[in-house]
Amino acid sequence: MITSIWKSIEKGQIDPVYVIVGDESYFIKQTIDRLKAKLSEGELELSQFDLDEVPVDHVIDEADTIPFFSDRKLIVAKNASFLKAAERGKEKINHDLKSLEAWLKNPSSTSVTIFVAPYEKLDERKKVTKLMKEHAVVIEAKALQVNDLEVWLESEARSHGKQFGPGAASQLIEIAGTDLTLLASELEKMALYVGSEQEEIDRSLVEEMTSRTLEQDAFKMLQLYLDGNAGGALRVYRDLIQQKQEPVALAALLASQIRFMIHVFYLQKKGYHAQQISKQLKAHPYRVKLLVEKRNRIPEQRLLQVLSDLATVDIQLKTQSGSRERILELFLMQRHGATSH
Repeated sequence: MITSIWKSIEKGQIDPVYVIVGDESYFIKQTIDRLKAKLSEGELELSQFDLDEVPVDHVIDEADTIPFFSDRKLIVAKNASFLKAAERGKEKINHDLKSLEAWLKNPSSTSVTIFVAPYEKLDERKKVTKLMKEHAVVIEAKALQVNDLEVWLESEARSHGKQFGPGAASQLIEIAGTDLTLLASELEKMALYVGSEQEEIDRSLVEEMTSRTLEQDAFKMLQLYLDGNAGGALRVYRDLIQQKQEPVALAALLASQIRFMIHVFYLQKKGYHAQQISKQLKAHPYRVKLLVEKRNRIPEQRLLQVLSDLATVDIQLKTQSGSRERILELFLMQRHGATSH
């Protein structure tokens, strides 16, 4: 749906009012940027409002004011909280919704107004919400579901004239995470790197070029350790030490990852599916999916033992003198035989 709206914008088929619903910042920014680009083919007049700070009639007044230097001006009104269920006593501004409702039925043709509602859902019972849906173009800027992430990445690759090799898109998500802005940036970087001579982005290129966060490196180190690959875990650890990462912080990250795995497996045993688990733990579904679908499941007793060992490591790191790097290194060299069932 959102791509068809973007295509209409690129063709110059621009409506007077848009409402963006959802908190996926990539889709919000892309929509605003595309409208800016199209409208700035002349000279762009841009006004921005925060509806947590000013009443909506400021937006209406600006929209009804004829632009000086262009045919149409662009107005971005953020935090349209009057479209969601009200929390009694927490309203920051008293908005004149009657005026807004009347204006929506006949908006100015000399302005393009974007209302940004960065919320999971709107209050469908409200008259203003119904009128927004009737008279404005509604754009859903919601986080992609697990199965849609790879489809979206493959579509983005095609827009760069590229395609992913087998497993490369999922590899990129595993390394870079699920933030769409970051994924788009990493993809653009790889597309520029291979240039026009190469169409395919394969797993080795993804592995070589994708930037990693500290948390992702810690997760990779833990997976190698639990799979019995002590050498691989030590290589990641030594790279992190060279980057001046503190062993105390690394041990805490490893323990956090273990606790997350224990929670996921416990809820799975209780009959929860991946989507339910991600909601319960407030984690992205893709992160949960990787663990739920892992074939060589680490037994819970093994995970609890590793967590206990990490608690001992933490005490040693905080109390012993000498080389702290060596303490966590010895941990990674011991008890590394993985057990599966």
